[in-house]
Amino acid sequence: MTPDPTPWLAGLTEAQAQAVLAVRGPVVIHAGAGTGKTTTIIRRAAWAAASGAVDPRTALLVTFTEKAAAELVARLAEAGITGMTARTVHGAAWAQLRHFWPRRHPDRALPEVLGNPYRIVGRLARRLPGGFAFTPARDLVDEIGWARAHSLGPGTYAAGLDGHEPPIPPDLVARIFRDYEREKRREGVIDFHDMLALTAELLEEDAEARARVHERYAWFSVDEYQDTSADQQRLIDLWVGDRQDLCVVGDLDQTIHTYAGASPAFLAGFTDRYPQAVVADLRENHRSSPEILALANRAIGRGPGRGLVATRPSGPPPSFTAHADETEEIAALTAAVRGHLAAGTPAAEIAVLVRLNAQLLPIELAFREAGIPFRLRGRRFFDRPEIRDALAILGRDGPTGTGEALFTALERLFRERLGYETETVRGAEARERQAALRSLLALSAEALRAEPTRDAAGLVDALRRRAAEEAADPEAETGVTLSTLHRAKGLEWEVVFLPALEDGLLPYERSAEDPERLAEERRLLYVGITRARRVLGISWAHRRDVGGRARNREASPFLLVAAPDAVRRAELAARPAPGRPRLPRPGSATSRTGRGVADPEVAIDRETPGFRALRAWRLEVARERGVAPFIIAPDRVLDAIVRAAPRSLADLEAIRGVGPRTLEEHGRAILDALESAGPG
Repeated sequence: MTPDPTPWLAGLTEAQAQAVLAVRGPVVIHAGAGTGKTTTIIRRAAWAAASGAVDPRTALLVTFTEKAAAELVARLAEAGITGMTARTVHGAAWAQLRHFWPRRHPDRALPEVLGNPYRIVGRLARRLPGGFAFTPARDLVDEIGWARAHSLGPGTYAAGLDGHEPPIPPDLVARIFRDYEREKRREGVIDFHDMLALTAELLEEDAEARARVHERYAWFSVDEYQDTSADQQRLIDLWVGDRQDLCVVGDLDQTIHTYAGASPAFLAGFTDRYPQAVVADLRENHRSSPEILALANRAIGRGPGRGLVATRPSGPPPSFTAHADETEEIAALTAAVRGHLAAGTPAAEIAVLVRLNAQLLPIELAFREAGIPFRLRGRRFFDRPEIRDALAILGRDGPTGTGEALFTALERLFRERLGYETETVRGAEARERQAALRSLLALSAEALRAEPTRDAAGLVDALRRRAAEEAADPEAETGVTLSTLHRAKGLEWEVVFLPALEDGLLPYERSAEDPERLAEERRLLYVGITRARRVLGISWAHRRDVGGRARNREASPFLLVAAPDAVRRAELAARPAPGRPRLPRPGSATSRTGRGVADPEVAIDRETPGFRALRAWRLEVARERGVAPFIIAPDRVLDAIVRAAPRSLADLEAIRGVGPRTLEEHGRAILDALESAGPG
């Protein structure tokens, strides 16, 4: 007798209940952001077992990560269901390959898995001619992965591009590809792509092995199906065979990994392959406010009745703010985060999401100065290989000179020895690499402005102290999350800030030349918006420093489509009031302190008594503590203090960039320095 399904349907929406009850035959679940996807998967699997529709021991739940697989097993156990297998595609493939290999190859040992293909590819990349030798190994590994996902080998790669843009010329990619395959054979190892291919070949060629796998697994559920690659789909097809018990779950609007070979075509075309499939469309969002979802729907191009539907109460509308420059934007971001913390929002419920990892560095600096706890998702800035290489080169072969001359020589050294470019480069990791080197140059420029007499050795010392501070500063598990948009997928927060939403950053440069890449950039913004539950802050700057050069910027064209009125209001609000000086245009005489050492603030006379007094105070404190002066207070903060001319601690606290730690430790000394300097 079939049990009552009511307990398994409690609290579910109509679409979720439809998916849970469809335990046999092909099923496709289109699960939009925040629509309870994991709950639906768990309830469906649990009901399939409880109803007797499937023997739990024959069920395979395919997930995206090992962590997600472990969570599925734990939640099924909580529901009283045991015996189901939850694995990644690679995990299941490797288990099958290990099991059948001795019978298939009794005289050959199972190859070891190459856990780090970057080791081989990086070595090969350094043999490339000219500036191509600086191509990041990750971009080449991703490109080889893309080629193999499209069934291309070294010999067919160039002819099979079909409009795809490689990170370096196709003949060089084919050369790396060929040499990589040769090196793997020489070392007797396989990579993750080989693992899938070998397992697929095994099941295609060995009828007995295929029959045993079909006996072992008869019921399948595949999550994150929009990110399935061709070689993964090949294996899934072999597992399922001519049977029908396959459920796939995904969201076309959250496809953001096509650079690694993922293809949404398998999800989009599922009902073409299985015309009789049950289709469950999960659109009721349980995460975000109606105001946030309205923006998300417009951003992704979903009209009325076709996008996500809110179930949560109304909240504040998303905020849109235009800033004069990046310094002002980060100061406002810092102030906004402090405001939410002061109002009682837990730090762990706040996130700042950006397009590139290197964009996190100035935010990290500002938060540390303001005493805001934070945690970084991803690699720390000074742990990046190009930053370690740059510091090693600077320490070993640092140029002579000081100030502007040193910075000019430093930029030239980065170009010659590290392949630094100010122009747009191809490849996701190459863009991150160039952005990181630009950030290091910006840190160097700030250090040289603070101490114009500093030589290369002094600059290295200052940067290494900064690196040591980063390494010694533990990540706060309960701090504000700083992350890229890619790493934020699958997560959510009460308060989310999306700074630097500018043309050239999102969408990233050159994306406009490729409609597919442009569409993926748009989906990346959609993912960012839908991470927020109640509060969403969006901002951009009219001027941003890029490698020591200030450049004009405009709001992202995606924002102009999704919220044109809000963008116009933000632009109007950012206009200088009558009598307020405008920021100098990039390249003008007052916008730079010297070639390559751009000052992002409005020009100020740094020979006034007030500024000289603050600089002397800062230098004394820095020497006492053995740190670089900019760590005590960067020039932009000194500029702001001189402009505001504070007379009390309350006045000082109101100045952007003056955090509680600075106020507590140095507030009285700053006021005394200004008073001793007298007027001006």
